[in-house]
Amino acid sequence: MSQPAAPRSMPSIGITAVGAYAPDKIVTNDDFAARLETNDEWIVSHTGIRERRFVSEGEYSSVLGVRAVQNLLERFPDALAGVDAVVCATATPDALFPSTAALIAGQLGLRGAAAFDVSAACSGFVYGCSVAHGLILAGAASKVLMVGSDTLSRVVDQDDRGTAILFGDGAGAVVIGEVPPGYGFESFVLGADSSGADSLYIRCMATELPSGLKMGEFTGMNGREVFKFAVRVMVDSSKAAMHKAGLSASDVDWLIPHQANIRIIQPACDRLGIPLSKTVVNLERYGNTSAGSVPLALAEAVQDRRIKDGQQVLMVAFGGGLSWGAGTFRWYDSTKHQAARAVPAEVTT
Repeated sequence: MSQPAAPRSMPSIGITAVGAYAPDKIVTNDDFAARLETNDEWIVSHTGIRERRFVSEGEYSSVLGVRAVQNLLERFPDALAGVDAVVCATATPDALFPSTAALIAGQLGLRGAAAFDVSAACSGFVYGCSVAHGLILAGAASKVLMVGSDTLSRVVDQDDRGTAILFGDGAGAVVIGEVPPGYGFESFVLGADSSGADSLYIRCMATELPSGLKMGEFTGMNGREVFKFAVRVMVDSSKAAMHKAGLSASDVDWLIPHQANIRIIQPACDRLGIPLSKTVVNLERYGNTSAGSVPLALAEAVQDRRIKDGQQVLMVAFGGGLSWGAGTFRWYDSTKHQAARAVPAEVTT
């Protein structure tokens, strides 16, 4: 009788490459002030946002996703070698099917790779990283391209002051694969509560939610309810993720929150005991880019070398569903390690 296989040791899995893209078209607060009852001072004081990017004709979520990957390849030219699965987090897919992930994979020449979308709104990137992590642990994939991409300007009423000023378009991309022990993902916490569905939604096939709420053509949002929910779950899920990883707030080198509103980020930081000086915030230039928010901020902080090899990162997001997600990881700077391996040993005489 054959003996059962010995248990396989769990590999360390983490992010090995990052990239991001935002459209060229800049929409400032003054652009809204010219036609809505608002002004730059009010928008900045209430949201922290000064400008955001909007897509132009012919730019959709798959296009932004591909360009984010192209940005990734500029710094990590071999990153896609061995990628056998593509996951895209998006609330604004090009089509219900084919998946936006499949469209991205095709444009990148990754034909044959598994491809599917994750729908968790602004929490989508954290959800997607957890899915990618699970695929690799299960042996269903060896290396995953994870993209967060949204074009919310297309589904937001640009004449509604309550939502128009908040949202922009953008995408981020990461490659997830095996990393050396001591690096990579340590914990994930995910959740959703559909009792808050009426507070944040985008219509697709149905004309109303199970509660009976009629949905219109554009995104619907109850700002007051979303604000209360957001601060609570940002704190609770972050604490839970840190607890699962055996971390305290003092262990966190960088917090990367969903870039929704500075009035949400600031109180969340205060309650977590993580200062803004250790928090990556770029919403003043991009606004809320939904699933593109966290990876866009991560890519920016990696590219400007704020996040360094071995540093502890906490990411957290919330969104429609109502959903939430948090995760911790230790950053693996693959370019630094590759450069170190490329340096020839010193010759001594």
